Amino acid sequence: MSILIDADTTFIVQGITGREAVNLTRECLDYGSKVVGGVTPGRKGREVHGVPVFDTVEQAVENHGGPIDGSVVTVPPGFTKDAVIEALANGIRLVVVVTERIPRGDVAEMVEYADRVGARIIGPNCLGLIAPGLCKMGGIGGPAADAAKAYEPGVVGVMSRSGGMTTEISSTLTAAGLGVSTAISIGGDAIIGSTYAELMPFFEADQETQAIVIYSEPGGRMEAQLAEWVAANDSRLPIVAFMAGKFMDDEEMKGMSFGHAGTIVEGKEDSATEKIARLQEAGITVVERIDEIPEAVKEGIGR
Repeated sequence: MSILIDADTTFIVQGITGREAVNLTRECLDYGSKVVGGVTPGRKGREVHGVPVFDTVEQAVENHGGPIDGSVVTVPPGFTKDAVIEALANGIRLVVVVTERIPRGDVAEMVEYADRVGARIIGPNCLGLIAPGLCKMGGIGGPAADAAKAYEPGVVGVMSRSGGMTTEISSTLTAAGLGVSTAISIGGDAIIGSTYAELMPFFEADQETQAIVIYSEPGGRMEAQLAEWVAANDSRLPIVAFMAGKFMDDEEMKGMSFGHAGTIVEGKEDSATEKIARLQEAGITVVERIDEIPEAVKEGIGR
């Protein structure tokens, strides 16, 4: 099992003729993902690695002959909102937004529209998600051969604001024999479509997933929301948080953007020290080194 995607998931790539999207499409196809179409206005009739290109999402859906599950959006930031809404308006219910530097107002509108139609956005400014051995949407894990090495099927769900850390954590779990059920690069911007807390119910319902690992850093409210969710829902899943940035003094952090646009330390409550205390109070194990993650996970699931 996995969450959000599986071996039968079909998706398109919007902006497919761009350089990054061409590489992303090749990687996904090589991994075995079902990329059934691409969209770039004015390029209908072309192909990218054998994938047919259309002017609109509607044309791609019609050509497929039925609903398409997802879309990977790689268009420039000024056009991203329109592309996402076009996908949602044509029945696509999982949208991975790779694009970064999208105006916050546009992201807010995208997320609100997705909520209204019962869809889910991953990102923006993310690498996507992967169900090891089944499907990957986005550039997560890189080329198929590299993704296969880093992500082996297993029992741990992984969520991270950092795309690189998603793979680093997953590779560590794979090397330890634990493997990954689903890994999601959720995006590093201030407003994103799916937070840790919002994704927890999906992992909770997946019986293959026995534990969760998240990547945490100073700034933002996401860890507090996760702690509140865990406390309110009596989660069955042990959670391990890898906390970056503990080496810095709390006072030094104030006003600093820590790595991602969405992780600005606005006050003491956003510091690494306060976040660690809040997570631990909710029963979440916090580690400060990546190599500590596997043992903490094993202890959590009683191995």
